[in-house]
Amino acid sequence: MRLAVVALVSTLALAAACAAAVATSTAPSTRASSGNKPILPIQADDGYYKSAATTVDTRIAERGLKPARNVILFIGDGMGISTITAARIYAGQSAGVDGESFHLAMETLPWSALSKTYSHDYQVSDSAATATAMSSGLKTKSGFLGVSSAANFGNCASVPGTEADTLFEIAQRSGLATGVISTARITHATPGSTYAKVPHRNWEADSDMRGASSDTCKDIARQLIEGAASDFDVILGGGRSKFLPKETPDPEYADQTGDRADGRNLMEEWAAKGGARVTMVDRAGFDAADFTSDVKVLGLFEPSHMQYELDREQDKAGEPSLEEMTRAAITRLSQNPDGFVMMVEGGRIDHAHHAGNAIRALEDTLAFDAAISAALEMTSREDTLIIVTADHSHTLTINGYPQRGNPILGLVTAGTSAEGGSLGADGMPYTTLSYANGPGACRETGTDAEGKPVYDCKRYDLTNVDTMAADFRQQSLVPLYSETHGGEDVAAFASGPGANLVSGVIEQNELFHIMGRAIGLIPAPADE
Repeated sequence: MRLAVVALVSTLALAAACAAAVATSTAPSTRASSGNKPILPIQADDGYYKSAATTVDTRIAERGLKPARNVILFIGDGMGISTITAARIYAGQSAGVDGESFHLAMETLPWSALSKTYSHDYQVSDSAATATAMSSGLKTKSGFLGVSSAANFGNCASVPGTEADTLFEIAQRSGLATGVISTARITHATPGSTYAKVPHRNWEADSDMRGASSDTCKDIARQLIEGAASDFDVILGGGRSKFLPKETPDPEYADQTGDRADGRNLMEEWAAKGGARVTMVDRAGFDAADFTSDVKVLGLFEPSHMQYELDREQDKAGEPSLEEMTRAAITRLSQNPDGFVMMVEGGRIDHAHHAGNAIRALEDTLAFDAAISAALEMTSREDTLIIVTADHSHTLTINGYPQRGNPILGLVTAGTSAEGGSLGADGMPYTTLSYANGPGACRETGTDAEGKPVYDCKRYDLTNVDTMAADFRQQSLVPLYSETHGGEDVAAFASGPGANLVSGVIEQNELFHIMGRAIGLIPAPADE
């Protein structure tokens, strides 16, 4: 078992450079007097947008609002409250201390709320609609990025007039520095919400568009290269196959090529846009970049998603941790005296949950928390609004009556006074962590005459199973090939100017308005 905490030895030099480079971020905010006029987003007439804007404005009138110069939005993809609790216990136990009373960095932020994650059309939403809520201030249909609920799914012709400005595009146009970081593909739903306008989240490359015309619709990677996001200062994540032609071999994996059918190399096109720009695909490129300069950076470290934290050190070409990318980005973005807006996504928490693989989800949660710790260290609560939240939850449960100190990834060991004991009614043990649905409901027991897998979907005995192994899947109730999202509210933690607006039970799209108002990028409803 390996705890994903801050790697002090490998990041000491970078941390020192970052600390020196961001010294200016501790100065009092100057956004209120910078002369930048707030921008009315094009989606301002949307009903969800107006309702959230009014709610946040009322809260500001009651509580006041100090101006922020910088905003950092941390999104743990799929990081529901049960994930936070399990990660807290896992972190403490891995460090050899009491897990139940341990504290994660995100839990030290002084303000918190519950955020409602439903979309326009689903009780249990996806990452596209929920990320759009936070990036653009409105609720939309599941599967949509950057367009309102007035659009039709997969219909290019329905998009004009439904597009939404994002906080990141507004910041870029207003002269602020901008950054997007993710351990998922940079064209995936959450990072894509900062710049894409599509009625189908899977249109990451032109070859993904399923018959939709590339003459009338642009795929997500192309939108990054041709739109406002092409001038974002820092873009770090995975997904380079969406930017490379099918004829182009991947620079790291000789047996793989790009995904694009149009023959365009979008990484080269981005680099040729002018100004100081650098692209990178591996650890060596990341280490060679000067983040204390004004260079724009595009780093795509894997053809698809970046490695899970548990597996990252096995990557031969190497890739930076989420914490290292966060430190580098803050260093680079802090070069702009007017401030910056940045999103940091722990994208693979979600993927591990879909696989029913709790240990990788928890390791990535702790890697995400290490990035939060770095941001708190490198910025000042006097001028930087930090919000930590999730786009949605998952079906992970913490169940049974395990005794205090019971390994969070282990079998339930109940005390003598606990109801039900340590065994199920079927006489078999069970783990503290499980899922309501997913692949853990079945196990492969062999193959049939045609070589196809044979599955047993009855609960199996865990007595002699290593439940802490890297590839162990927690048992689940309903058999599904991929575990689903959960629909309960998620946590939102906040510190810095504007954090006092994050409390109670809030609509998820209110977070856009809190961030936009705090940094002075969007007007109050009365000024629209």
